[in-house]
Parts: sequence; structure tokens; C-alpha cells
Amino acid sequence: MPRWGWGPSGEVFYLSESDFRRDCRAYFGYGYADAKMKGLRDLFARAAGCYFYRLNAGEKAANALCTAKYGGVRGNSLSISVSAAEGGFMVSTYLDGQEVDAQAAKTAAELQDNAYICWKPDAKLAANAGLPLTGGTNLAEVGVDAYQAMLDKLAGVRFNVLGCLSTDSAVQQLFINYTKAQRDSSANKFQTVIYRCDADYEGIISPINTVRDAGWPESALVYWLCGAEAACAVNATLTNSVYDGEFDVIPLTGSSELQAALQGGKVALHKLGDQLRVLEDVNTLLTPSDGQSEDMKFNQTMRVLDQIVADLSDLFYQKYLGVVLNDSSGRVSLWNDIVSYYRKLEGLRAIESFEASDITVKPGDNKKAVVISSYLTVINAMSQLYLTVTFA
Repeated sequence: MPRWGWGPSGEVFYLSESDFRRDCRAYFGYGYADAKMKGLRDLFARAAGCYFYRLNAGEKAANALCTAKYGGVRGNSLSISVSAAEGGFMVSTYLDGQEVDAQAAKTAAELQDNAYICWKPDAKLAANAGLPLTGGTNLAEVGVDAYQAMLDKLAGVRFNVLGCLSTDSAVQQLFINYTKAQRDSSANKFQTVIYRCDADYEGIISPINTVRDAGWPESALVYWLCGAEAACAVNATLTNSVYDGEFDVIPLTGSSELQAALQGGKVALHKLGDQLRVLEDVNTLLTPSDGQSEDMKFNQTMRVLDQIVADLSDLFYQKYLGVVLNDSSGRVSLWNDIVSYYRKLEGLRAIESFEASDITVKPGDNKKAVVISSYLTVINAMSQLYLTVTFA
């Protein structure tokens, strides 16, 4: 992604869409309308919120009065102006010449750190025409280890979609392995969006279209697709969805090119009139294994299945774990709650033809274990039309 050169590092932080609009300058160093925020505006075109982790933090800019709050080159755009005021000084922080903070103080020790600056309490205040910060740098290279550190920080964080803009094969494989490990060994069900990736796995979604905006990676469609997939309802699909982002996306053209993308498990945007639309909301699964359905190639199916795992896990942890006895009455209570849950999914038209007898809750192989078995029919939206016309 573009190296903005600002923001928290070494930690996962969350911003809602409204937080981003209001505070993006403080977190990313640029205002909401700035061209450098285009990728994140694409992300939040659909997403309600997002967890972020910065990979490229370097040295912090500084001057005699303060140090930038975060490392990176953006700190070099900060400056401090001190002017005499009644009984003391007015100390203002500027970013690109725009005032972002102003405080009255007699000494530096009285100044409060703001969203951009950490003050040096022993500094001497004196009037000046503007004292710039210097020395801020970005990390020169972001290697696999930095990405691994980020993934380690995601432990315990619940999210729908993970995004990887990197085109480096080693980094992409790291994300694939992480996604498989999480999905296959825990209730942490999410999908990961990776550009032009051949994973053959239901947990990986891969856009194929290139963007041609100067200064942006060719994989920048990942921003929009992450937000759109994360925001898509459990009973919905992105198939035929209009791309409502800002990038100049190169559409796929011709039936052979579109067919190849679909057969390769890629999400493709094609031109329909004046709009770019998603051809089919698919993931990279090409060869379903034993016990898997062909329907698992479609993200609408995966959203339903993943939501079920997440919701039933929450139900068990919040109501039953360590509280309800594992006897016939306890298992009947769990069965009733599961049936009620599936009835709600049926009401949302996420599943159909549900019968209570399709659910069983039985004792497991030890006194603490219960085993739930479900038989479900997941609904997908219409995406194919076969028309037969008979006339006389």
C-alpha cells in the first residue's frame, strides 16, 4: 500500500467508518479528501469498520521542543510555532501549514501531548516563526517477518475479511497458511482477499483486475473488495454488484477472458453499460475435497457457513460452557437454542427447507463433550438464466 509514513505501529487498532471520516488525519497523516486516502475511502465505501496494523514505521521526526507521536516521513511535515501571549506563550502545531492544535502555556512542562506531538517537558519556550520537525523516516523494506508480526497480533481479534495487497509470493503464501490454520483449527472463520492468487481454497478470495492509478499498486482493488465482502450480508452476494470505488480499474472483456477468470476462481469486474460489475462472487476453491460441496466455491455459501460457526460458538461460550450440565436436559436445551437460531436464518432466507429433526445434539467421547450435527440447505442468489421459448 502507499507508504503514508504516519500512524500507530506495533499494534492493531480499530476505526469505524465515522471514525475514519473524522480522524483519518490523526491516524494516517492526511485528511479524508486527500488523494492518498483513496484506497481507504474504497475500503469504507462498504465496510462499517476496520482493524488496521502499520508495517512500515521508522524513525520519529523531532526538534528542540517535541518529538512526532509516530515514526515516518510524514512527521517531517509538522512544525511548531511559538508566539508570546499574555502571561506566557501560545504554542501551535501545524501539519502542512494547517494548524491542528494550539495551547497556551508558560512552560513546556504545561503542554499536553496532542494527536501529532509529544512535548519535551524540559524544553525552553521562546517565540519563533515556525520550527520544523526533521529526521522522520519510513522502514526501508517490509519483509515477511513484519507481516508475521502483524498476523501474530491478530490473535483474539474477530473480523470477517483479511486483506493482503502484497504481490510478493512469500507474503501471499504466509497469508494463505495463516488463513488455513485459523479456519481449520478454530472457530475463527474469515476469508482473506489476495490479489491474483491460486490457492484452491474456500477461505481465499482473489481479485484479478488491475488498477492503473499512478502511485498505487496494481493490486489496489483489494481495498474495495475487502470492504465489500466484509459488509455483505449473510443472505446476500456480491455477484453483479456495482464497483462504487474511485480507482481506474481495467475491466475484463470478452467471454473467453471472463470465463477463464471464473474457471480460475477469480473475482472479476466487467463492464456493463457505464458500470463495472462483479461477474461472480467466488473464492479460489477449484477442487472440492471429500465432504465439500461445489457450492463452497461461492462466497454467499461460505458466509452462511462461517456465520453459523461463529454464532453457535458464541452461544455455547456465553450460555453453556461451564454452566449447563451435560445430561439429557442440558443437551435438549442446547438443541432448542440451535433450532431457534436456524429458524432465524430461515427467516432471513439464508437457508431453506429446514426441519428441527435435521439437528442432533449428542454426548461426545467424554463427559464434558457434546457433538452437534446439522443438515442444512444454503440458499444462493440467482446468477444463471436458462430460457426455453416454445412458439407455434
